[in-house]
Amino acid sequence: MGADPVLRLKNVVKRFGDFTALHGIDLDIADGEFLTIVGPSGSGKTTLIRLLVGMESPSEGEIWLDERRIDRVPANQRPTCMVFQSLALFPHRSVGQNIEFPLKIRGVPAADRARRAKELLELLRLPESYYDKHIAECSGGEKQRVALARALAFDPEILFFDEPLSALDYRLRKTLEKELKDLHARTGKTFVYITHSLEEAMVMSDRIAIMRQGRLEQIADSDGIYGRPVSRFVAEFMGEVNLFRLEGTAQGGLHGHGVEIHMNGQADEAGLTLAQGEHGTLMVRPEFVRFLKPSETNDFVVRGILRDEYALGSRLQYDIEAADGSHLTVEKLREDRYSGNIGDEVLLGWDVGHTHLIRED
Repeated sequence: MGADPVLRLKNVVKRFGDFTALHGIDLDIADGEFLTIVGPSGSGKTTLIRLLVGMESPSEGEIWLDERRIDRVPANQRPTCMVFQSLALFPHRSVGQNIEFPLKIRGVPAADRARRAKELLELLRLPESYYDKHIAECSGGEKQRVALARALAFDPEILFFDEPLSALDYRLRKTLEKELKDLHARTGKTFVYITHSLEEAMVMSDRIAIMRQGRLEQIADSDGIYGRPVSRFVAEFMGEVNLFRLEGTAQGGLHGHGVEIHMNGQADEAGLTLAQGEHGTLMVRPEFVRFLKPSETNDFVVRGILRDEYALGSRLQYDIEAADGSHLTVEKLREDRYSGNIGDEVLLGWDVGHTHLIRED
């Protein structure tokens, strides 16, 4: 991270009775960063954000905002704001009244509230005429924008988001993902976002934090998470992936289960080295695997039977059953469609530069 941390968690633990939801979380969030926390159900991401926003207190550990310790400070006394999945808007009030609500609670004069609300309508690209429109008359996307405007009304240092787009249809969700990223750039605020959607995380975030069983498994930018996962869990969680078990040989080479290796000494250069008896997992994403002609070879080769083809819009996905009974996934653009038939014997290959070795403890 380039900027100094604005929010810092130090060895944060959260227990509910005998159940430990968070185990010793250490996390620095930079000023102006867009951090997305992703994980399966029960991983602890919602508990984590409830601690960050002040809706829960940690059982152990510390939370610092700038130079101030805030883990025992109530939510309404923190310079932060939460955008909930439900939005929690007042359905029978106007757009302007909803945006102004936090300012009214703070005793801001009516004229100043109205001016600020109209500034935020412009920022969120809603017409000024919406100021008097009732929330019940707004579309789903418009309600999202109003909720964001309300969150920004009292100029918080950090905005927290608890899956705010999950209930929207696909096209609207994709539009708002881009708008949120643009809003983050225009405001310069720190955004901390929770989602179960990998696409949302990849599109919007500066960094992604993957959670598993109450722990942070990996924190990195989208390229690092997708291309260089630290564990098999992260590799599989971040989309389709082909994984092969490897072990080191006495000659300093690699033995693969289900894959032929023809690297001709490139292993050291590529960082694909294992000591004798050491194990690891070789990862290659489906878009880097190609169909080879019978006379071709590659750094890594797998032989199998083409079992199925799936249409994914602009892409096609292929299921190949290898000789050992395992299945591989190959992904191609439509213009690169495989010219043969289901049931064909196929030869697959990929370059060493498109692989990643996950080392096992």
